[in-house]
Amino acid sequence: MTSTPSKSRVPLAAALTETFGFSPLIASCLAVALLAILASAVVWLVLSAPPRRLTITSGPAGSSFQRYAERYKEQLAKHGVTLEIRPSGGSLDNLQRLAAADSGVDIGFVQGGLTQGKAPAGLRSLGSVAYQPLWVFYRGEARITRLSALAGKRIGVDASGSGTHALALALLQANGITGKSTVLVDEAAEMAATDLLAGKLDAVFLMGDSAPLQILRTLIRAPGVQLFNFVQADAYTRRYAYLNKIILPEGSIDLGTDLPAQDVALVGPTVELIARAGLNSAISDLLLGTAQEVHAKAGLLQKQGEFPAPIAQEFPLSDDAVRFYKSGKGWLYQTISSFWLASLLNRLLVVIVPLILVLVPTLRFLPVVYRWRILLRIYRCYRPLLRLERESQAVLTDEQRGALLNRLDDIEHTVDGLKVPASFANQFYDLHHHIAFVRARLKGVAWLGAGQTGRGPGRVT
Repeated sequence: MTSTPSKSRVPLAAALTETFGFSPLIASCLAVALLAILASAVVWLVLSAPPRRLTITSGPAGSSFQRYAERYKEQLAKHGVTLEIRPSGGSLDNLQRLAAADSGVDIGFVQGGLTQGKAPAGLRSLGSVAYQPLWVFYRGEARITRLSALAGKRIGVDASGSGTHALALALLQANGITGKSTVLVDEAAEMAATDLLAGKLDAVFLMGDSAPLQILRTLIRAPGVQLFNFVQADAYTRRYAYLNKIILPEGSIDLGTDLPAQDVALVGPTVELIARAGLNSAISDLLLGTAQEVHAKAGLLQKQGEFPAPIAQEFPLSDDAVRFYKSGKGWLYQTISSFWLASLLNRLLVVIVPLILVLVPTLRFLPVVYRWRILLRIYRCYRPLLRLERESQAVLTDEQRGALLNRLDDIEHTVDGLKVPASFANQFYDLHHHIAFVRARLKGVAWLGAGQTGRGPGRVT
């Protein structure tokens, strides 16, 4: 049996050599592979940790998007995640930032219907979080029921970059208002509302992504200003798949004064929480849990628990969002209050479980394979030894005995060349012991083997 000093080798390689009988080269390669797997697992564990900072693109000051972002920031801070809020002009600005690789934005609010079927690649939806109704206010005592009645008027369509601007132009164009005889004014929501009250504008289009809530409250109570009722709401929602029919119930603004005095039909898309593809899974779950805290309550235009919802228009729903809406938070996140501890344990399970499923059967299988491999080497030497031992029982001439001894020397030389790990030393020395027994029989001498004090079982006569 060969013996190679293991002091200069890696301890793991030496252990593999002594246990399984690998050559030093193979043992070293296997040890390096195992260490590389372990190192890769550690690197993945570190790199897969959730980020502690996120950047969200919201909307103008006072807008619903800005209010959502502020509440997200408050909720995320409870879990040790800092949310940086970057104000914007509205949905269109948010979409452009998310699509730009160098913008530094991770997530943002985007209303449906902005991409016209050409959604930028690399973005995923985490679901819809709210309705985004379109509010159309106009001056006059006469009630109008068609947007086409605004032809030839001065209309505020919000600032370029807002979702309001894009949707207003689409709906006006659908009603034959192209701007040739109609003056379309691109100005921010606050200025447009002021001009409407001052009589400088005849109508304004407003949405929560760019209009502060106080402006909507002011206009809906202003004398001489009416809220447009989309009596053709069903037709709009069939023509524009991303639009929803939203009912503002009678008296929902003010029960005492019965404002509005009747149900008002509005149209509008849903607001989606959009993220870059590759958003950390744990952060995705945390954001959706935050969305439940922020958006699940009943409101003026939505029922309790209606949002967030797996409603995606132009962007595919992320795999993490699909899982979350189907089964909710993972068990660890539900049972452990600390988000970071739950995340660490979850990532450890992701690393450890596959390693256990792969390495444990492998480590259990390897000893069996190598045991048979070593035993087969030994058994191959026993076959000619048994044959020789049977031949030695006959009456032999000196020449025949010499030939058998030469063959026995060859067998012993083969045995000496075997590479046998220390764990198989017992079988190895038993083989040498049996070779010595056969040699003694051939030479016709007394056999004093291990543990024996008498003559051997026989001798050649």
